[in-house]
Amino acid sequence: MARPRRIVLVRHGESTGNVDDTVYEREPDHALALTDRGWRQAEETGKTIREVFGDERVSVYVSPYRRTHETLRAFHLDPDRIRVREEPRLREQDWGNWQDRDDVRLQKAYRDAYGHFFYRFAQGESGADVYDRVGGFLESLFRSFEDPDHPPNVLIVTHGLAMRLFCMRWFHWTVADFESLSNPGNAEMRMLVLGEDGRYTLDKPFERWRDPESYGVTG
Repeated sequence: MARPRRIVLVRHGESTGNVDDTVYEREPDHALALTDRGWRQAEETGKTIREVFGDERVSVYVSPYRRTHETLRAFHLDPDRIRVREEPRLREQDWGNWQDRDDVRLQKAYRDAYGHFFYRFAQGESGADVYDRVGGFLESLFRSFEDPDHPPNVLIVTHGLAMRLFCMRWFHWTVADFESLSNPGNAEMRMLVLGEDGRYTLDKPFERWRDPESYGVTG
């Protein structure tokens, strides 16, 4: 099995929805573009990513949303060294279709009280639903490692929630751990690095907004 030396997760740059939540009433979530600031954020992150990968080959997976595709484009990676696959399982959490701003704000308040992992948006998904599809993607990713010629690097361009859930599934974090973590900022990256002991470690922790509140002992 040719496990990659690095798995890099990146959140998309700032989108129009990050600065104006009324845009969801006029445009589908998947169609929202990066702002000018979002493009600059992604280009800066791209410089770091190019330094990390150097001349090595990269297997790239990107969410099908416009803002993630634009973020990937802003990285300016060498097309001869990457293979890109659009991966719908890495999409943003579904909050329904056309979104009423006031209703979404109310539902977010309900989610904060109920719990981000278990609360399901009306006509949308819960964090647990996203966890399941991210887990399905991980199973496919592991199967790809069976290719002896698999690139030494994996790049995943996705959304903040999916990044946290990917790491939750990978490192076997509890729901309480997940609930205590904040999303990374726009165009922020996290890197899973393969050590000499055959284990992956996270280069930088997610920020915590509270201590985990577990129902029992695990691990």
